Amino acid sequence: MSEIDFVKSYAILVGIAESGSDVKSVESSLDELSRLLDTAGGEVFARVIQVKESFDPRTCIGSGKVKEISELCKNNAIDLVVFDFELSPAQIRNLEEDIGEDVRVIDRSMLILDIFALHAVTGEGKLQVELAQLKYSAPRLMGHGKDMSRLGGGIGTRGPGETKLESDRRHLKEKVAILERRLAELEHNRDVMRAQRDRSGLIKIALVGYTNAGKSTLLNAMTGADVLSEDKLFATLDPTTRKLELPGGETVLLTDTVGFVRKLPHHLVNAFKSTLDEVRYADILLIVSDVNDPEAEEHIEVAESVIDELGASDKPKLYVFNKCDLLQGRIPNFESDTRVLVSGETKEGLDTLLSMIEASILKFKRKYTLLLPYSEQATLSFLYDNYSVESVDYEEDGIKISCVLDERGSGVVKKYIILE
Repeated sequence: MSEIDFVKSYAILVGIAESGSDVKSVESSLDELSRLLDTAGGEVFARVIQVKESFDPRTCIGSGKVKEISELCKNNAIDLVVFDFELSPAQIRNLEEDIGEDVRVIDRSMLILDIFALHAVTGEGKLQVELAQLKYSAPRLMGHGKDMSRLGGGIGTRGPGETKLESDRRHLKEKVAILERRLAELEHNRDVMRAQRDRSGLIKIALVGYTNAGKSTLLNAMTGADVLSEDKLFATLDPTTRKLELPGGETVLLTDTVGFVRKLPHHLVNAFKSTLDEVRYADILLIVSDVNDPEAEEHIEVAESVIDELGASDKPKLYVFNKCDLLQGRIPNFESDTRVLVSGETKEGLDTLLSMIEASILKFKRKYTLLLPYSEQATLSFLYDNYSVESVDYEEDGIKISCVLDERGSGVVKKYIILE
């Protein structure tokens, strides 16, 4: 980490409960915003919730609340205010003018982007973060009448690419175009790799779900991988794929994906499209949630909403309630055969989960009879390595094979199928 990652910022969090709405849901959202701030290296000084009939078009909150926040900042040397909803460029400018010249105002999306900048590891991840920041943050930071060196000076200002946001809009547009071209090239490379995985005939399974549900720990437990797993939001940004051997001997591909969060802005989903496409191209989705979280069911709804936005709602799903080793008292209802209680830390319940995965795979498999030329010994090895081969007969005109294949496997050997 660079020195700027250790800048400690105290912040005031701001939420709005519209008249007639549930204030508890706003408090719950602020709890999550607090965790996001902690992940970014900040600390909550105070929370401000305003119950209001509608959003003020100029500052979202009322003038009285703006004055209250201004006094809190001035009297306690607070230089950061984080709003739990999206702000327009004009609203940010108005709020900063009204609260005080030395106070930065950011919204939830800008905070999430800052965390992304902190955790991006691969070249593609860094490019995606930089592009998202330029498209979203830069317009909101221009024309403030302040120093434009907003990247690199604390929460809401980090960036893996430039050290400041350029005031020249033409230069910004050119930079965006360059990043888009570079990402397009990387996306093409990812498509090539994905096509190679498709040709392998291996079933693809994606770990999806709310951030910090323990997906990376679960991947490590299931595959013996050593993917970084931390008790932080968005610890994983770049997808990681590992081979997983099921109890019956079949090999599948298991991919860890970026976590979801409530109010995940549409533009962030678009920015990480190539990463999130791992969800769209998967054969089975494991929706992981923290069984100890009182909002686990709501987190599942958020995950399913994002999955639907990605066009993957028709995928077979298994609901994995993780961290059961920490469970105290409250036992969830597991009436459905698609739900399982596991622990990525102690590996409890993993045998059950693997059996459920095998059962899901069998649902879209069929038995085939193939006649393989003797010159295709590599294909026979491929079938042995990845599928259930029931019988092999060496006949005069070729190798007659009876095997159970999924759609991809049958596609690999399509020209050799003689009976379905």
